[in-house]
Amino acid sequence: MITVLRAYGLRVTDEEIEAARQRGRVEEETEPRAKSARYDRKTGRIVVELKNDCIFAFPARRAQGLENATDDELAEVEVLGLGYGLHWERLNEDHAVPALLAGIFGTRKYMASLAGRATSPAKAAAARANGAKGGRPRKAAG
Repeated sequence: MITVLRAYGLRVTDEEIEAARQRGRVEEETEPRAKSARYDRKTGRIVVELKNDCIFAFPARRAQGLENATDDELAEVEVLGLGYGLHWERLNEDHAVPALLAGIFGTRKYMASLAGRATSPAKAAAARANGAKGGRPRKAAG
């Protein structure tokens, strides 16, 4: 028998539907899913309790779309559906739990921009002092 998904004009067989359901069951058992999430104002982190009872936290403002959010906006974090994602309604932002666990806090371009932000006052002062001496010393042959 063939089921027609009229909204998309797709034809899908019962076997394909059952295979998709089976993939969903496997993902539910193997992929990390959120049970709950909250914003910790003291640490500035989103704390996610996973369905396997592990806890994961990340700096809230490190995630794309949350950089300039207020504490009140960050506190409105919700778990989506079966725990696959986190959502902030007022900010219109979503993040996938497996990606966050992998350290992916946004698009590829956004993540590349984070790499250039790894500065500190000490690093900036050292770079200025090094530049005044003519730059980085050459490597010794060897």
